[in-house]
Amino acid sequence: MIRVEGLTRSFGAVRAIDGVAFEARDGCITGLLGPNGAGKSTTLRVLYTVLRPDSGSARIDGIDVVADPLAARRRIGVLPHGAGIYPQLTARENIAYFGRLHGLAGAALAGRIEALLAELEMGAIA
Repeated sequence: MIRVEGLTRSFGAVRAIDGVAFEARDGCITGLLGPNGAGKSTTLRVLYTVLRPDSGSARIDGIDVVADPLAARRRIGVLPHGAGIYPQLTARENIAYFGRLHGLAGAALAGRIEALLAELEMGAIA
């Protein structure tokens, strides 16, 4: 679960996020909605530890993103704005590519690809 409480972040005189609070429960789809400049991307950057909040807290599965950013990053996967997907590769090939980058190979890689495709119900489009 992701829990955000009283999150703020400013860039100079501009307050990008101001007291944001929400919960995103496991197994549920949660969307951050708002107009351009509302702080959605800034909030996500705090969650995946690219930015530190000025105040408030953000926890991923109980792990504070400021106190233990590495452990927090291990609990989430982020693909901001579609970056990192190679359109010339199939879904299966994209997964294999990133698996190899993380040191998987051979049967371990093949097994992980199949498990991930099954978990995400992507077999028909892989």
